[in-house]
Amino acid sequence: MFSTILAVALALWLLGVVTSYTMGGLIHVLLVVAIVIVLMRVIQGRNPLVG
Repeated sequence: MFSTILAVALALWLLGVVTSYTMGGLIHVLLVVAIVIVLMRVIQGRNPLVG
């Protein structure tokens, strides 16, 4: 019973450590890409809010 709880806690901790770095980085990359696309559309003279 204790080993199962320990294994689950360790797995959840490891998952939290891994996703905090990868998801944080992914969110920042997606945010930068979105800003670049909007800026490119504004520079080209298009409405950035209309697809």
